[in-house]
Amino acid sequence: MRTLGSSKKKCKEPVTVLKMKVVMINDCAFIAETLLKNLPPNLEKEHIKRTRGLWSKTFGLAYRIHRAKGDVYHAHYLLQDCYLASVLGKKPLVGSAHGSDLRQQIRSRKWGRIVRHNLKACDRILVSQPTLMETARQYNERAEYFPIPYDPNTFYGKPMLENRDKKTVLIASAHDFAVKGTDKFLQALALISKPITIMAIRFGRNLVEAQQLSNRLNLKVDFIERVPHEKINELYWQSDIVLGSFGVGQLDTVAIEAMACGRPVVHSVANKALPTCPLEELQTPEETSELISRLLWNKNEAQSRVKKQLDYVVPNHSATVRVERLLEIYSEIM
Repeated sequence: MRTLGSSKKKCKEPVTVLKMKVVMINDCAFIAETLLKNLPPNLEKEHIKRTRGLWSKTFGLAYRIHRAKGDVYHAHYLLQDCYLASVLGKKPLVGSAHGSDLRQQIRSRKWGRIVRHNLKACDRILVSQPTLMETARQYNERAEYFPIPYDPNTFYGKPMLENRDKKTVLIASAHDFAVKGTDKFLQALALISKPITIMAIRFGRNLVEAQQLSNRLNLKVDFIERVPHEKINELYWQSDIVLGSFGVGQLDTVAIEAMACGRPVVHSVANKALPTCPLEELQTPEETSELISRLLWNKNEAQSRVKKQLDYVVPNHSATVRVERLLEIYSEIM
């Protein structure tokens, strides 16, 4: 057996795990990729990825899962990836629920039966949003909240840019009005009288509607192309403030990574589910506009916000911390 411990938490017993091979299946918001990068280098790892192509997400996926040989299997998203691993007898099996699978798909005719099967079949369920824990535990008592990790080697704090003629605002989420609420952010920004530079990602089911809304609001928005995940930190560092989601109240990867980069973040979270998170539960575009303005032009408030965000995100979401718990889970189910 090999002992894997943390140099940061000396008071905690080291995690003892068997020499193992970890097989991760699929991904969501780069969570699997981040965990694999931060697992101990002496563990063997395999990542089974897929595309949206018909063969890749059906027969090709089944073939690769069937051929995979590991000591523990970890499927991300409780849809066909997890289902195939289950019916192909891959054990022990960890299933990660990342949001819409438990919020929407579990109630759908097409996917509901598969999601419920996966919840019951997995040896452990990891839920990335505390708002969905009640749903998960209806089917698996061993479900637990597993905060979204970020890679501290990619996302880390840098000083704010000084003496800019115009402040830069980044809308970092995909344009999905129902889930991400980017339309409300556009409405909030339209209420700001001072000149600002607005960047938004050219992506999402409501992209065209977002562009049309910007024109109606007389907002000049630079819709930029998507960048690789390992490069998005540069967008955060170029910004004075990052706008995440004004939607369903969950804490998304975008907000976590932007907080880790040392930028003030405006993002709506369900305060009852995340009472220690230093982000607000946004109510109206008018209130949100006032909050954005204060963080842009009140230096002390912005610096205080950044400190509170880092104090929250580093001990709760850093991949080095999350991997410690993941190794404990793997050891328990093995």
